[in-house]
Amino acid sequence: MTTGIGMDRMRDAKDRADAVVARTLGISQDKLHDDLEYQSIQQWDSLRHVALMLALEEAFSIKVDEMLMLELHSVRAIREYVAGLDGGEKAPDTQEAAARAVVAETAGKPHLHRGLVGVYFDRSAISMIDGEHGVLEYRGYSIHDLATRCSFEDIIHLLLHARLPGPAERAALAAEISRARTLPEPVMAVMRQLAHAHPMEALRTGVSMLGAYDPDAGNLTREALLRSGVRLIAQVPILVALHHRSRQGLPFVSPDAETPFAAHLLHMLQGVAPSEFSAGVIDRDLIVHADHSSNASTFALRVVAGCRSSLHAGMTTAIAAFAGMLHGGAAEEVMHLIDEVGAREAAADYVQRKHANNEPVMGFGHRVYRTEDPRVRHLRDAALTASKLQGDMHEYEVVQAVVEAMRPYARHGVDANVDLYAGLAYRKLGLPDDLAVPGFVIGGMAGWLAHAVEQFDNNVLIRPLLEYVGPTGLPFPDRSASS
Repeated sequence: MTTGIGMDRMRDAKDRADAVVARTLGISQDKLHDDLEYQSIQQWDSLRHVALMLALEEAFSIKVDEMLMLELHSVRAIREYVAGLDGGEKAPDTQEAAARAVVAETAGKPHLHRGLVGVYFDRSAISMIDGEHGVLEYRGYSIHDLATRCSFEDIIHLLLHARLPGPAERAALAAEISRARTLPEPVMAVMRQLAHAHPMEALRTGVSMLGAYDPDAGNLTREALLRSGVRLIAQVPILVALHHRSRQGLPFVSPDAETPFAAHLLHMLQGVAPSEFSAGVIDRDLIVHADHSSNASTFALRVVAGCRSSLHAGMTTAIAAFAGMLHGGAAEEVMHLIDEVGAREAAADYVQRKHANNEPVMGFGHRVYRTEDPRVRHLRDAALTASKLQGDMHEYEVVQAVVEAMRPYARHGVDANVDLYAGLAYRKLGLPDDLAVPGFVIGGMAGWLAHAVEQFDNNVLIRPLLEYVGPTGLPFPDRSASS
């Protein structure tokens, strides 16, 4: 039986916990309830969750480690944890007991994974991510080796065939891509008509339309999927370049059969042969975006493939998902960050203002990585070198100042992600900000194709469940008297 003093202590702990949660999330205390949890409301996103952990550390003189951060995912868990503290002092045994109490209290109920966080829905041999240590591998090879020692054509072959190509295989793949560098005239006409649209909208439309002209349409055998997929890998850069040149009122640059992939893309976009450095930046960018396991766009593609829909339908769905500002679209938003901050001296105030307004700082945080995204270093190096070559370090220094201002959040996993430097690298090559995301799609086509093939090889319909929380058993109203 809980004594009056014990009840008072529990009420006090609840009130203190609620005050911290409400203040940090920017909501009133009357909106708090036991079942309110991380990602259940817009205000409780990944950045705000880290801010909440920092606020709890300060308020209760505790240290929140990674395990405890995962446990404190709901108002219920935070209340239970704070109630287990004795006078604000850290008590490890009590922390464990409180965590066990929360688990026991929810036993027998559906274990909800909002956003499918931490859920493995299948097995894959394509790419491996170790989020805790910041590791990314394609088919067992480190992204750092691949980004510095391979061409994008090598990566295409690796993802599709599970091995790095020899000279003959590399030449055969290059020839297959070269032969596919063409678009049906009706598709070209529509891309020109969409000159007013955002590049991602035009690209999504173009890929969907290509499905109607693909000679292997409707054929879901492995061989046909690979033929269609390699055609798409060759055609998507042409779609992007044609749309870009059309909106600028410039003539289309005809595809060249002999030019390597990255240089060919830049040539079609800019109308001049690129420098070796510029082509190298694009090559590296395509490589680091080639695959990232089951991110939102890949999962969307695998859901469509699981329904045994067409490859083009799956690719169109993946592009639609990737365009969102919480996914690939963040790269374009990062450029708005640079322009909004304006000067490196304003970075700290910018971060504080975003925090106060409960708004994310674009380019930081990741659903998987608890440390710096391993892809960051390659695009950071590219942006740095390009800035030095231009003799203009201003924008790069602004980004670095924001990184420094975000340092307190890095300890809890909100660190720089791949978007932070990607858009800047594109801008330094003379490309408009809104081409960064289509550029990522061009790289991601190889990984998406590998996932589509893997899904079809061992297919299962992906059909998760929703926990129903609405009313049940309602009597149907008598509607006979209604007019």
